[in-house]
Amino acid sequence: MSALENDNEAGHHVLIVDDEPIQLQSLQEMITLYGYNVDTASSGDEAITLLKNRIFDIVLLDLNMPGVSGLDVIDYITANQVPCKVVVVSGEASFETARQALHRGAYDFLKKPYLPDELLNTMKNAAGKKELELANRTYKRRLEESEHLHRFIVEHSPDIVFMLDTEGRFTFLNDTVYQTLGYNKDELVGQHYSVLVSAESKDQAKYVFMERRADERKSRHVELKLKHQEQAEYRYFDTSSMSVRLNRGPQGQDEFKGTYGVARDVTEKKEAQELINYQAYHDLLTGIPNRSLMEDRLSIAINQAKRNKQHIAVMFLDLDRFKWVNDTMGHPTGDRLLQAVSHRLENALRKGDTLARFGGDEFALVLPQVNRRADAATIANKIIHELETPFVIDDHELHVSCSIGIAIYPEAGNTMEALIRSADLAMYAVKDKGKNNFEFFHESMNENSNTRLIIERDLRRALSDDHLMVCYQPQVNATTEMVVGFEALIRWQHPENGVMYPGEFIPVAEETGLINAVGDFVLETACRDLKSWRDSGADNMRVSINFSATQVEQDDFIDRIVDALERHELPGHCLEVEITENILMNDMSQVIRKLRRLTQLGIKIAIDDFGTGYSSLSYLQQFPINTIKIDKSFVSSINVNEGGTSIVNAIVAMAKGLNLNLVAEGVETDPQLDYLKELGCAEIQGWLFGKAEGAEYTGEILKRIMNGGVIRDKILPTMS
Repeated sequence: MSALENDNEAGHHVLIVDDEPIQLQSLQEMITLYGYNVDTASSGDEAITLLKNRIFDIVLLDLNMPGVSGLDVIDYITANQVPCKVVVVSGEASFETARQALHRGAYDFLKKPYLPDELLNTMKNAAGKKELELANRTYKRRLEESEHLHRFIVEHSPDIVFMLDTEGRFTFLNDTVYQTLGYNKDELVGQHYSVLVSAESKDQAKYVFMERRADERKSRHVELKLKHQEQAEYRYFDTSSMSVRLNRGPQGQDEFKGTYGVARDVTEKKEAQELINYQAYHDLLTGIPNRSLMEDRLSIAINQAKRNKQHIAVMFLDLDRFKWVNDTMGHPTGDRLLQAVSHRLENALRKGDTLARFGGDEFALVLPQVNRRADAATIANKIIHELETPFVIDDHELHVSCSIGIAIYPEAGNTMEALIRSADLAMYAVKDKGKNNFEFFHESMNENSNTRLIIERDLRRALSDDHLMVCYQPQVNATTEMVVGFEALIRWQHPENGVMYPGEFIPVAEETGLINAVGDFVLETACRDLKSWRDSGADNMRVSINFSATQVEQDDFIDRIVDALERHELPGHCLEVEITENILMNDMSQVIRKLRRLTQLGIKIAIDDFGTGYSSLSYLQQFPINTIKIDKSFVSSINVNEGGTSIVNAIVAMAKGLNLNLVAEGVETDPQLDYLKELGCAEIQGWLFGKAEGAEYTGEILKRIMNGGVIRDKILPTMS
């Protein structure tokens, strides 16, 4: 156990509020071990009910909850002056979210994941803060009841209370000066206030310690840096004062007798604010600037270059083999690799250059005062050379290279947006040519970008001109070889390019926002065709439809599916929603809520291309998943190499252990089918049983099956 346990006072009452059962239970067990009395609430409503009926010292609060949110709970506590301290423990860690929580009354903000000692220390401080506040209120009440308690309150105030004479010498200090600054008050009595003040606070200090004004102009809440006797660093104090005028002077005016003041130690608050500001402009994983700070510095560099007629180089750098590291070694190893890479990149830069993490494995560099293209090329070569030496992460020797795109101001653009876009295009040009190199932006690179614009334009026309079509690939029972459903797959009958497959246009649709329209087309078409087949007697058929992350993130995602089913009079169980693993990692709480709503309607949930993404047992247990689909890349390895077969074995065993349905994609041979059947794989999909066909041909297949035919008797079509 942590040493914090010994310092913690038993008996503090804690309320943990989190809508994730596993997180709630884990946190409850840990906190209970350290002597806290713990109650839990799985929603904001339940938390407010408990707060109405019980007294808690600390509330550990998640922000992202359906219904009554964490911020709503904070508002209730503040509005009703509930005597507790709120520590926000949340995965949502943006600057704005932290600012809102603290502004509304939260004591502190911790980001998931956190260190246990960090949480326990924060709880200890919160409990101590609550006790101090309670003591302070008690002292003030006693002061009103008896002047005799005045000295007690002053001496036990958490703030430094002081009196100065007309020359600025201390005449009184409470004991808090020892607790916060390490000085015995007797040492300072008779000393000038300047012995405590840092050089940079001298000017502000005279307005506090020598305050003579008694009206609205008097100094209030001036932040000063005061010296600690035993520490090299200064501490921050919020200081306010007022002049003391007790007697009438010879001219009938109040006579100035000195200064009374209070100094509150705000060092921790100041450091917390600085941390929040730091996190707003720095990447939390690597500690280097983030996109916001990089763009600020680039904007400044452009303005300076305009005035001085200089050049700037903007570089975009992408690690070539990072995805492989993440997929094979895991995200923790990938994170440590990114940290090591950023450290080496910093070594390759000049003083005044800026290295920033743009996201994922992508970095950006701003190089001001670049006199020649050769200067930028020299730095690019140095970066490539820095990455040639293998990285040793967790006893693994990892090799990564990088692709670098370079844009020179003003040739490649005279605005921040233009330079970033040009460097990005140049980087992708390097990747297209084999990676591990650098290239300067030139106008021809816009052609590739224009190609994507053409695809976007033609795709918009295809949606209106009915050039898109939905084909269906059968899914069969592995044992009986009877058709149990179809996967809906989109095709684009391009008037000039012929049949185009999803990989050629879906990425553009996702980037441009057209994916929602394309998805609506697939959903509507599949429901219409399924209705037709069911009316013809195939009433036990289901259709699986793929949905992208962009579609799932839409607020009306559920409504669109429900509307389509209702318009075509289809029950929920005849539809299966296919999503990829990465979608589950985007906004876990929202995705869980939406998927649970679908399962309540009878709709099945399938994970497509399983094994190629996050692949975690954790999410398989948390999400309402019915089916996992083995990616065809693993199926194709059956009987080819032991590695591929081992992965298939592991996935099948995992599915059985979690009681999930299993569909193997890309089955093309009987040996593959036999192997999968022996493992216990429930359903099969692949060319062995048919390619994707249009709705009319699929309807004919269903009629023949209903008349006693089998799926493998059909002749494969020429177009898939």
